[in-house]
Amino acid sequence: MRSIIAISIYLLFPIIIVSAFHKWKILQKIGTVILAYAVGIIMSLTGFVTFDPATAEAATFESIQKLIMNISVPIAIPLMLFNCDFKLWTRSLPKTILALVGGIIAIATAVITGFFIFRNSGVNDIANVSAMMTGIYTGGTMNFNALGAALGVDPTTITLVLTFQMLITFPLIMFITGGGYKLFRKILPFPDETSAVSTANHKNLEEHGIENYGKMLNKKVFPRTMLGLLLSIAFLAVGAGLSLLFYNLGIVGDKEAGTGKLNELVIILTITTLSIIASFSKKIRELPKTFELGMIFILIFSIVVASQFNPYNIDMSAVSLGLFVLYIMLVSVIVHIIFCRFAKINGDLYTVAQVGLFCSPPFIPPVVGAMGNKKVLISGIVIGLIGYAIGTYMGVGIAYLLKLF
Repeated sequence: MRSIIAISIYLLFPIIIVSAFHKWKILQKIGTVILAYAVGIIMSLTGFVTFDPATAEAATFESIQKLIMNISVPIAIPLMLFNCDFKLWTRSLPKTILALVGGIIAIATAVITGFFIFRNSGVNDIANVSAMMTGIYTGGTMNFNALGAALGVDPTTITLVLTFQMLITFPLIMFITGGGYKLFRKILPFPDETSAVSTANHKNLEEHGIENYGKMLNKKVFPRTMLGLLLSIAFLAVGAGLSLLFYNLGIVGDKEAGTGKLNELVIILTITTLSIIASFSKKIRELPKTFELGMIFILIFSIVVASQFNPYNIDMSAVSLGLFVLYIMLVSVIVHIIFCRFAKINGDLYTVAQVGLFCSPPFIPPVVGAMGNKKVLISGIVIGLIGYAIGTYMGVGIAYLLKLF
């Protein structure tokens, strides 16, 4: 009975979270993902999802948890990428491109140097943690969760890394929106070369932001959103089919051990690639509310992962992990500023580039509102969208590179 209630919480609480998020502005400042992780951690700390491992209920519940985790992220990725208008990239100025390139260089520099500094400090699974940090700082939680699932990272490690990341990044966002952007303007006092893009999409983003859950059940909206869901499931099926093909060809998995038939890394890279290609179709890109539906699946994953958090597995390595995350954030911020200084990128464009990469596009409109400079809105969102697209590839590449050492 308790397992049924827990599974119901996994599936229903994301709906409650987005409903509350839509109604109360204070929750919009906290963020849906943080709320989802809070629900999961409460479930864990109260012992609600702790079962006697010797019972059949424990085994069944664990298998259902794995099933939800294995399905939710692969379905979420296409849904969140369908609405991304990557053609905006072609309309962005060279300075926007430079701001993105500088951010990627800064993150790669911080992660790789951090790996060599902290690899003997006791951080568990540091190569994969480095990959997840690359993902979350080039697009946000979607890439982070995708890499965690694809690389088979322990749920407790995933929750710890995200917890430290939120504790460290949240003050940075508060600093920026509270007036810290003025400091970046002084450090990077260059002319504003960003032109405003006058489109209906621009106006909609200004008014409603990106996570706009209103009217999702509208009779004209809901059927079209479900088309996006069906397409996402089809991409998942293609990814699974390719994984089975590669397994039979001996490219992935271990036939003797009977493992790796459904390789999550192959599946996630396949659906990410297909989703980016599909987003160039206007009909697919204009399917309403697919991003928001994808976020709901991410929230389901977040609650399940956080509910598997085991405080008894925390040891002194957690301190090193926290320092590792702090190092990555500070070094990436500093290297990005140095790059922008040489490239003569102004403070406002640097700010939205940093937020777009660190926190994903939904955080851009509030920051732009605080700065009072709407001209950098599209630039920040484009940088965040490109981060969504490349973050998973970058994370996988860095994971395999660092594992060589």
